Amino acid sequence: MEGNVKTIGLIAGMSWESSELYYRAINEGIRDKLGGLHSAQIVMVSLDFDPIEKLQAQGNWQEAGALLVSAAKKLERAGADAFMICTNTMHKVAAQVERAVSIPLLHIADETGAALQHNGFSCVALLGTAFTMEEDFYKARLIDKFGLQVIVPDSASRDIVHNVIYHELCLGKVNPASKAEYLKIVEGLSERGAEAVILGCTEIGLLIQQDDTDVLLLDTTRLHAQAAAEFLVS
Repeated sequence: MEGNVKTIGLIAGMSWESSELYYRAINEGIRDKLGGLHSAQIVMVSLDFDPIEKLQAQGNWQEAGALLVSAAKKLERAGADAFMICTNTMHKVAAQVERAVSIPLLHIADETGAALQHNGFSCVALLGTAFTMEEDFYKARLIDKFGLQVIVPDSASRDIVHNVIYHELCLGKVNPASKAEYLKIVEGLSERGAEAVILGCTEIGLLIQQDDTDVLLLDTTRLHAQAAAEFLVS
């Protein structure tokens, strides 16, 4: 089979730990699809996460979005045929970034929703940062576009999920006690009727995997990377 001729652009670095997973997973997808020595044509702009995290905490999403706009323009100039924001939370500014460039965005919630819809799920749970779990930019897309019922953990559990992401996983720390807390939260969501649990932060897959629980987990990093590989060979 001939190699892929398209190029995917990645806005990365949020955090770099999960961006590393993206790079590997996209290339593995191309290897599996094309065989031989094929790999993905990727251009990446990896941002410094510290100032972005500070803007998130301040609620200054416009300025945070401007940083991603600049990155997307660089990807477009570098020849990307489409681009991805390699983080769930920063899809809060996806529309702002999309408007600034002419190449399409592969939206992480769309890839997640399509996978859920394809498998016939109706009620799912969402784990992620507090922004992702509590605001509508992600949940509403799953509800409105894919007809899903989306539940989230209670307030105390949301705090645990959020704090582990920022204070541990984004720093490359994998804590067994935090893993146990996450799995307890996953079980509770299943008991509330969730047919699957969305790992709606690209770092969560560093902490819990499918082998850890009987509850079906959907790793958005993997789904997003698979969508990139499909785009590259389409």
